[in-house]
Amino acid sequence: MNQPRFTEKQFFLVFAFVTSLFMLWGIAHSISDVLNKHFQNVLDVSKAQSGLIQMSVFGAYFVMSIPAGLFMKRFGYKPGVLLGLILFAGGTFLFVPAANAGSFGYFRVALFILGCGMATLETVAHPFAAALGDQRTSDRRVNFAQSFNAVGAIIGPVIGTFFLLRATTGNTGDGKLDSVKMLYIGLGIFILLVAVGFLLLKVPSLSNPHEDPADSESSNADTAPDKPLIRHRHFVWAAIAQFFNVAAQAGTWGYFINYGHEVMGYSDEKAGSYLAVFMLMMALGRFIGTYLMKFIAPNKLLAAFTIGSILACVLVAQKWGWVSYAALFSINFFFSIMFPTIFSLGLKNLGKRTQQASSFISMGVVGGAVMPYFMGMIADKDVATAYYLPILCYFVIFLFAAKFYKVRH
Repeated sequence: MNQPRFTEKQFFLVFAFVTSLFMLWGIAHSISDVLNKHFQNVLDVSKAQSGLIQMSVFGAYFVMSIPAGLFMKRFGYKPGVLLGLILFAGGTFLFVPAANAGSFGYFRVALFILGCGMATLETVAHPFAAALGDQRTSDRRVNFAQSFNAVGAIIGPVIGTFFLLRATTGNTGDGKLDSVKMLYIGLGIFILLVAVGFLLLKVPSLSNPHEDPADSESSNADTAPDKPLIRHRHFVWAAIAQFFNVAAQAGTWGYFINYGHEVMGYSDEKAGSYLAVFMLMMALGRFIGTYLMKFIAPNKLLAAFTIGSILACVLVAQKWGWVSYAALFSINFFFSIMFPTIFSLGLKNLGKRTQQASSFISMGVVGGAVMPYFMGMIADKDVATAYYLPILCYFVIFLFAAKFYKVRH
């Protein structure tokens, strides 16, 4: 039996560029977790209030995912990417008037626009990456691309800690917000340069594999074209699982620095520096997970990683020094394959409705708008105890991986 290729030569350059987009929004997401702690220090907001940062970003996914999917279906992948990059850059530049006003509310508006850009990119990039080759290797392609999202998540805390948490010492409140302006102006300029590069990139003509009925095994042919999308159980459960996955991820990331400061006794800057190592665990998990999928079915690997996450959360809540802190790092290793694997499993055999389904699964990211606030309410009393809450999320993901991932014809 011939092994299907990872991708085709004609798609190499396009796939490389799409992969770079995953890294870009990884940087922005992880900087927002540093922003959580920075705004606690500078704007004197509580942990629960700082969780509204994630609500602004991930809430944008709920609002923007369907319009982004419709835009992609009407105009194609390349215009969809450009729209996402323009919104992304626009949100970063809005940090300037927000910093000038010193308003947490204005910052949340800027983060919402930025989140709309990221939502558009994620809605487009996942089916785009999945389409660049044989469907049988789509899980590996999406996981490989998401590995660079984790690389971006390593870079983000390093940048954020340097510009934000270091600025907390020895400056006035205005000076600390100046550092926020500098950081996001630089990020916005970089995003615009990426947009220009993608505009000039020649994208090969794609015969849409989502509409190819010839081979339901190697292409994403719709095996039940008369069944309404809502009746495809694997798709519905993927959207539900994604909601709980991103909820757990946003909460875990959002209070990582607080855990290092309050439980381990580190300074904000040192706890922020460990966030880069935390994200390195995700990158490591994605590269290892992508390799393991050559031998282990994606759903089985997903189920095993959810069990690992549950055990890690229990250890984190015990406050056993470095044992619990190491368990907190391991959660990000187990997170690694969850988002892309849920996404790719949910898009199987949906044919021409793949892009529409991608929009709905992207909407599940709104879970990240919910969990940080509720974890923050608990964390205001005890940040370690808050880590019991994500266990509920992992149980739902386990059900999807163990049973509800299967495509029913």
